Amino acid sequence: MGKNKTYNCLLISGGMIYTSDRSFTGNILIRDGRIEEVAEQFEIPYKCQVIDAEGMMIFPGGIDPHVHLELPTPAGNSGDDFYSGSAAAISGGTTSIIDFVTPARGESLTDAFKKREKAAQKSLIGYSFHVSPTWWGSESAREMEILVKEHGVTSFKCYLAYQKSIGIKDRELLEVMKAAKKIGVLVTLHCEMDDIIQLNIQRYLSQGNVSPKYHALSRPPVAEVLAVKKAIDFAAVTGCKIYIVHVSTAGAVDLIRSARHAGMEVYGETCPQYLLLDESLYGQNFEKSAPYVISPPLRRKEDQEALWEGIADGSIQTVGTDHCPFNLKGQKDLGRDDFTKIPNGAGGIEHRLTLLHTYGVLTKRISFGRFIEVTSKNPASIFGLKTKSSIRPGMDADLVIWDANRESEISVKTHFQNCDSEIYDGLRITGCPSIVISKGRIAFRDHEIILQTG
Repeated sequence: MGKNKTYNCLLISGGMIYTSDRSFTGNILIRDGRIEEVAEQFEIPYKCQVIDAEGMMIFPGGIDPHVHLELPTPAGNSGDDFYSGSAAAISGGTTSIIDFVTPARGESLTDAFKKREKAAQKSLIGYSFHVSPTWWGSESAREMEILVKEHGVTSFKCYLAYQKSIGIKDRELLEVMKAAKKIGVLVTLHCEMDDIIQLNIQRYLSQGNVSPKYHALSRPPVAEVLAVKKAIDFAAVTGCKIYIVHVSTAGAVDLIRSARHAGMEVYGETCPQYLLLDESLYGQNFEKSAPYVISPPLRRKEDQEALWEGIADGSIQTVGTDHCPFNLKGQKDLGRDDFTKIPNGAGGIEHRLTLLHTYGVLTKRISFGRFIEVTSKNPASIFGLKTKSSIRPGMDADLVIWDANRESEISVKTHFQNCDSEIYDGLRITGCPSIVISKGRIAFRDHEIILQTG
């Protein structure tokens, strides 16, 4: 990795600047990590490093609202820590991430937050957290308020699955929603009905069905759809605003669309894996299918179409990655004889923008404006990142200089994430970052991470 030369001032000259609603050729002056001026021409009062962006596109750095770095599991931590995961993010044009604080049951929310914040300090890019109440006690509501007022937390995540570990019961979910409503913040939800999943798991294992495809079969679409319905119903009762993570089914999209049409503040997120990959991948041998063991699992092509339609019509507001890679050797292969022991998760933080550009924008499924909205503008708005995702004076200088014509192929041999498998291996892509700027510093250039510290 190269060394980043420090400049007080940076000028991006001559590129086509894109926002969600317009584009224009211009120059961007950056000083002390912030955008100082945006115009076709202006006098520069400082000695500046100049980036010639002629022929390139310039747009706001990506915000990934859903990543799991250094996630502890029985199979060991997820493959990327905050350093390697943020490096992978930079390589793909993502300049901010939202990770998770997941306390043990009985653990203080604020204590867990402080520990997680310490772990994240090696990140090369901006980060914030969703906090997950995994239990409910007499001090939980007060701690939620402290996290909001003193630590800037804007969202709390609840799991309807994983009832034996981090999932919460209906009564607890209602308490979280009531507290969130009172302090004016968002509840995000992993929506799968755990009772359905556990019943299926017991049935498949008792029949000797242990391969990765039974992970997918144990978590059918109805498990997601019913959980999304419950979340929306609870939100209607409490008045809480909610955000459904990693939506994977047509039925869930329909429910979110209907709730929004009814005037409810309900948001939906999906991920590239649900837009581009399908359940047929589970029909391969263990080595080839285990990398795709994620939750929710991959779905039908019909679900993919519904998700693309949901992005296009605004029913789905964001595209995250749920980045949580595990190595095949030593982690995924622990479940060779029992699919429930395969750690759930896959990588993707570095491919989100290139995949959406190639298979969304270039195929006319979504406009370039919608591309910017779902990868940056909407996450910033929904989660209160007020200095992000806008190319105007005073905002953080988090920018992507994009080569729209460069063609390449995703490969496990060249990706930045710390994982021995790659769920997008072999996919052709068109368009990629040429230069990525994070808080006014060149973070990535010509396939090389430049930053050494965050």
